[in-house]
Amino acid sequence: MALLLHQARFFTTVNHLRDLPATARPEIAFAGRSNAGKSTAINLLCNQKRLAFASKTPGRTQHINYFAVGTADDPAGYLVDLPGYGYAEVPEASKQHWEVLLSQYLKTRAQLRGLILMMDARRPLTELDRRMIEWFAPTGRPIHALLTKCDKLTRQECVLALRTAKKGFDEYKQQGFEGELSAQLFSALKRVGLDEAHAVIENWIVPPADTSAADEAAERPAR
Repeated sequence: MALLLHQARFFTTVNHLRDLPATARPEIAFAGRSNAGKSTAINLLCNQKRLAFASKTPGRTQHINYFAVGTADDPAGYLVDLPGYGYAEVPEASKQHWEVLLSQYLKTRAQLRGLILMMDARRPLTELDRRMIEWFAPTGRPIHALLTKCDKLTRQECVLALRTAKKGFDEYKQQGFEGELSAQLFSALKRVGLDEAHAVIENWIVPPADTSAADEAAERPAR
C-alpha cells in the first residue's frame, strides 16, 4: 500500500476551519516545530521532491495543506500538513491564529485517524510538542512521533532520545490518556525508519482488514 502514498498529490489548502473540505475519507495529520523536517519527511514518504514546501520564512505559513493519496477519482485518504509552530519571530496575532486553527482541528475533526508528530531527535518533547499531545490525545486516537534528524546523533544518543520520548509518552498514559502513543527514530537524509513510518500511516488510512480495497485503489491508474 506504500504505492498509495507514492500517488500523493496536492488537493487543497485552507486557512480557516470553515473551509475544511467536506470529505469522508481518513485524514492523517502531520505536525511539528518549525525546522523539525516535516516537509522533507512528507516528501520522502510520498517519494516526491516538491510535494510539501517549507516556508522560506520559518513559522510564517499558517495554512493547512491537504494531499490526496490514492487515485484521483477515489482517494483512499488525505495527508494533512499542519502549520509549523514554535518560531520566535512569528507575530502574536499569527501565534493566536495558529493555536485556534490547530487546536480546534485536532480536537474536533471527525475524519482524523491519527497524528504524526515530528520532533527533532536532539530536542524531543518540547513544551509546544506537549501542547499538541495534550490537545489531541484526549480524542483517543493514536499519536506516532518521528524523531527526525537522528543521523545527527551517535547511536547512544539515538537510544537516549527514543527512551526519553517513550518515557514521556508513558507518563501521559499514566495520567489516563487512552490513545496509543508510539515513537521511532527517523532520518530523511539516511532514510532511517522509512518502512516503519510507512507501515503506521498505511494502517491508519486503511486498517489491515481493508487491505484488499487498498490494493485495488493502488492498482487503478491515476487519472
